[in-house]
Amino acid sequence: MSKLHLVFGGRVADPQGVDFTDPHNLDVVGIFPDYKTAEAAWRAAAQRTVDDATMKYVVVHLHKLLQPDN
Repeated sequence: MSKLHLVFGGRVADPQGVDFTDPHNLDVVGIFPDYKTAEAAWRAAAQRTVDDATMKYVVVHLHKLLQPDN
């Protein structure tokens, strides 16, 4: 199985958490075939909003959601 990774971000209530305040307006960067590519996309997206403490981007390991035992 591919180890797909989703990168997305948006405004959060607390910069140390992942409680997105407006889930309808999340910025979906994309789905990537490996962590290295996803991390590069995450870094680029996060860098664009580095001066906004309420914006946060994350990498989600989709393969762990699809097969949680692996």
